[in-house]
Amino acid sequence: MSRPREDGIVVGMLEPGPRNTIADVGVTVGHVTVERTGVTAVVPPSLPVPAGTAVLNGAGELTGSLEIREWGILETPVYLTSTHAVGRVYDGAVSVAMARDPRVGVDDVVIPVVGECDDSWLSDARVAHVQPDDVGRAVAEATDEFEQGAVGAGTGMSCFDWKGGIGSSSRCAGEHTVGVLLLTNFGTGEQLRVDGVPIGRLLDERPDAMPDPGGSCIAVVATDAPLTPPQLERLARRAGLGLARAGSVAHHGSGEIFVAFATATERSFPDRELDPLFQAVVDATEEAVLCSLWAGVDTTGREGRLVRALPRQKVLELYRGRGR
Repeated sequence: MSRPREDGIVVGMLEPGPRNTIADVGVTVGHVTVERTGVTAVVPPSLPVPAGTAVLNGAGELTGSLEIREWGILETPVYLTSTHAVGRVYDGAVSVAMARDPRVGVDDVVIPVVGECDDSWLSDARVAHVQPDDVGRAVAEATDEFEQGAVGAGTGMSCFDWKGGIGSSSRCAGEHTVGVLLLTNFGTGEQLRVDGVPIGRLLDERPDAMPDPGGSCIAVVATDAPLTPPQLERLARRAGLGLARAGSVAHHGSGEIFVAFATATERSFPDRELDPLFQAVVDATEEAVLCSLWAGVDTTGREGRLVRALPRQKVLELYRGRGR
């Protein structure tokens, strides 16, 4: 099901929030872009918050996920970056935590949450582009009005062989809202689906195929519903269904790793009322994939490699030509 709107369509069953991003639940996002790569900080309105994680295919990394699974809390912002920058971003995240709380490193320690995708097709992964200080900048510049596409951690990412990166969307589910932010770096051109239409197979303009279709996708799910950690784990797992609707099959070499957190201070929500929230995650995840593609721009990387932006007008023509 989809409904028209001025700038395109609304994917799925539910309506988006006012911004149609993860900011609709009070989350801010900051980017720092450095030499075709970067770091993105997803900052909850307060910390710690209840959280849960889920994995569809585990060929990737989300530091701190074991602590989330054990204790059910998120203690730091969620940081996204490239595979070889995880250590430096982790160091920067520790510095951010110590600057915010003088007890960190004295009375207690933190285990930052850092997720990664491999952007080495466009970025030179042998050079330490992202530095620890960039992490503090990303947090300091976090806002509820943030860019999507080829920015921050998404700068060097590809999705369905087109330019991918950061994508975000939200959905309202009764009194509550769910927001999703993705770092998209997965899939092959022919797999792309737009609201059920096999656009990847219908396009006569084909992107250059990536050498490895594995890629990865990190999903950050946030909600203002007062969920418990086990419920948030279940919420996180539904991001995989949204990726599947967009065309993902979670290749052998992919890291589809998801984290969900609640911004509410209470922790009381009936399990029997979770279904609308599950629907919201699936709808918002599917649209967030499309948002990452829609915001993409032609990007030239190392050795002159070019990843092109999705031909948006052709996609709309094909979509409408199928009676949508």
